[in-house]
Amino acid sequence: MKRFVRACATALTLTLVMSSSVAAADFREEPLSVAIPVGTLSGTLVIPSGNGPFTVALIVAGSGPTDRNGNNPMGVRSDTYEKLADGLAEHGIATLRYDKRMIGASTVHQEEKDLRFDDYVDDALALLGVLEKDPRFDRVAIIGHSEGSLIGMLAAQRDPHVAAFVSLEGAGRDLATVLDEQVRANPVNPESVIQEVVHYDALLRAGKTIPDPDPSLAALFRPSVQPYLISEYKYDPAKEIGKLTIPVLIVHGTTDMQVAGADAEALAAGDPKARVAIIDGMNHVLVDAPADREANLATYSQPGLPLAATLVSTIATFLTTAGRSVR
Repeated sequence: MKRFVRACATALTLTLVMSSSVAAADFREEPLSVAIPVGTLSGTLVIPSGNGPFTVALIVAGSGPTDRNGNNPMGVRSDTYEKLADGLAEHGIATLRYDKRMIGASTVHQEEKDLRFDDYVDDALALLGVLEKDPRFDRVAIIGHSEGSLIGMLAAQRDPHVAAFVSLEGAGRDLATVLDEQVRANPVNPESVIQEVVHYDALLRAGKTIPDPDPSLAALFRPSVQPYLISEYKYDPAKEIGKLTIPVLIVHGTTDMQVAGADAEALAAGDPKARVAIIDGMNHVLVDAPADREANLATYSQPGLPLAATLVSTIATFLTTAGRSVR
């Protein structure tokens, strides 16, 4: 039977028992850079106090121009990944978070038109390779947030040393389907815009480009980004997660407005052995938030908000008890 975790138990879930007392711990940060064929990726390694060896988790960011802390210039200033890394360090788990290519200190010489989804998978693999050679770590895991969930599960498929995988607010359906749903859910979008987005996504899913997209939709469908979208639309996360043979934890918050509960259900159906943690009241940036759209979105620019109360302990318990040695 699948093991479920929920902050507030319901008749549909079983409770994973975890220790409620975790001793506070000091930790240190180190810069880390790795060369890739088109430049350099830069990140921050957080190492708990003590002698180790430690479990280390690679935190893979979500979509857009997202930096190592989970922030981007498109209205997100939440420090989500920094807070997650600090919290896991207090549970004795090391992490590496990094700026995506062409973002922050990651200096990559590549034009947007040449970027493909699998480039991000290759980046994760390069960083995993560095962690696996570090004697301070005896197990390497991946935590993929949002779009980073799909990146992470593909990297875990391709690297036999990955011990465990956490999907954090990850989509369970292909990106075109999720995007169509997000556009429909936004009350400011008129029906004409919704239908045009659906039409564009159908073309891209079929591998066809849109030479002259509507200027009002350029942020989503500009010609230079269309090859990237085509390269990602071909993946079905529910199928990809089913290819993993390592322990998997699927985490979803009930007030996430970007990724629906149906996505967590799809991922769980794709990997019947996975554990599923449903965290009541947690939104896409991993903090407690109401269902009201405006109030929920306001939390995206409030970095002082703490992460949802049970999130870190849920992930830490899973990573501590699951996985196999990399050596």
